[in-house]
Amino acid sequence: MVLPSRPDFEVLGVFNPAVARHDGQVVLLLRVAEAPQKMSAGLAAAPIFNSVSGRVEIKRWLVTPKGPDVSDPRLVVDNGRTWLTSMSHFRVARSTDGIHFEVEGLPAFSAGTIYESFGVEDPRITELDGTYWITYTTVSHFGIGTGLASTTDFRKFERHGVIFPPPNRNVTLFPEKIDGRYAALHRPMPEGLGQHSIWTATSADLKSWGNHRLVATPRESGWDNIKVGGGAVPFRVHVGREDCWLAIYHGVTGNPPNYALGALLLDRHDPSRVKGRSREPILKAEAIYEREGFFGKVVFTCGALVDGDQVRVYYGAADGVTAVADLSLAEILAGLVEA
Repeated sequence: MVLPSRPDFEVLGVFNPAVARHDGQVVLLLRVAEAPQKMSAGLAAAPIFNSVSGRVEIKRWLVTPKGPDVSDPRLVVDNGRTWLTSMSHFRVARSTDGIHFEVEGLPAFSAGTIYESFGVEDPRITELDGTYWITYTTVSHFGIGTGLASTTDFRKFERHGVIFPPPNRNVTLFPEKIDGRYAALHRPMPEGLGQHSIWTATSADLKSWGNHRLVATPRESGWDNIKVGGGAVPFRVHVGREDCWLAIYHGVTGNPPNYALGALLLDRHDPSRVKGRSREPILKAEAIYEREGFFGKVVFTCGALVDGDQVRVYYGAADGVTAVADLSLAEILAGLVEA
């Protein structure tokens, strides 16, 4: 059981973990979503990080026929502005077998800047030269962007600022340089024109990013026809005589939306070139805890570990719980079609 960070909060979900191997253990960086404890009817509340005081404060409303709008339990909309009714932080969990984990009792990484006033979400971990680099979603009144942090021991973390401004999320760093530059997958979120698609970018220092190129868009029909976005950190694979990257991504279809996972086979030297793409999902919402929950019909990954043919995917189910699935790399590759 994961306990709340303070006595007046309750945990709503523990999901979308990042994963890494460190010091002989498997380490998860869990997203823990919590909210002020249930209030009396007619009242609403939203937690907000105050960057001046350095504390999380609770904004409260008396709900009347004139407002605020609380028809979506995740939101409070008042005078044209939106607040979240929950806030997420990251909690470290450790395991020797990758299945049974001990979760630390206190947050490891929480909101700390004005760009994180509504919390931090969906971390991904990439190890580069002994340092673990963490990309994560920043949420505030300014929008949804991507921040960068680093650690060497999962006890102390250093922030490096916002690397992709709003609206952008689902950023994953490649685990090695590509032709002398760092590389990342990212997902802008256009409104009006355009689709939610996967792009690449490169950087000399992990902080300033450019050379943006389109990778994959939603397909016209099927399991990923509404939007697509990055998932686990890409990893190297050999297909025949070719050395490629394999990136597990998420795709969305349906109304209400249904999230599933697939794979992209990317060129080793130019990851904007897609050489193969999953015909059908490699993982979809089938179990009861995936189909029903805080946000049902969702499987969403931020991390995977590869050991030979085994691809162990850690994922959030229904935005409520953390689950794990062992997939066959050979079967994933066999299910790709030419892009």
